Amino acid sequence: MVDVFEQVEEELRSDRYRRLARTWLPVVAGVLAVALVAALAWWGWQSWQTSRADQASVAYDRGLESLESNNLAGAEAAFTEAADKGSGAYKALALMQRAGLAVEQNKVTEAVALFDDAAKASRDPILSDPAALKAVYLLMDTATLPDIEKRLEPLVGEKRPLRAFAQEAQAMARLQHGKTAEARSVLVQLQLGQDVPDQVRQRAQAAIEAIDSGTAAALPAILKAQAALPAAPARTAAPAAAPAAGARP
Repeated sequence: MVDVFEQVEEELRSDRYRRLARTWLPVVAGVLAVALVAALAWWGWQSWQTSRADQASVAYDRGLESLESNNLAGAEAAFTEAADKGSGAYKALALMQRAGLAVEQNKVTEAVALFDDAAKASRDPILSDPAALKAVYLLMDTATLPDIEKRLEPLVGEKRPLRAFAQEAQAMARLQHGKTAEARSVLVQLQLGQDVPDQVRQRAQAAIEAIDSGTAAALPAILKAQAALPAAPARTAAPAAAPAAGARP
């Protein structure tokens, strides 16, 4: 009798396993198929991104070579290609190069738009802040003070790489629009602040002396000195490696 019971129990277990297999095997197979498709899609997207970054790198280098040979049309075409195919660092750098070319041709409106696009192309303030600040410099004589203040607001935040230069631009803009007291308070911060570049500190001191002596009207010369912003050099070399995701002044 024991053998009969064991045989019946074994048959019941086998039948139960078959039912479970019929129920769950299609589900497991479906999950595995979806996982395989997702993995292949991710691999394909990564490969496409890497290929685009490589193409952007080649185009950017070609643009630099065109600049060296004074082939501005070739440089514009190459940097346009690099901006279209690149992302992150390559896109930001290529757009800044195009903006620099536009400045040389006195196309200020186009240059500002390109600097704005460059600032949006990268989340890294090392790349985005120089582009945003250069756009401000181009607009200093024409834009309204609220517009300038709005553009500078994120750049003067703590730990931003060009905070001192952005504060200096803020003070100069306020001076241009008759906000002398507000400008002086910013200049005092620059004069006394830590980690302020020497050239900025010296210009702040000169501006304070001009305000205190009543000769602030002579400050446009100081404003022009801001063009010495130590941002990405005009013929910046491409990054050593293609950006993972992701100036001519």
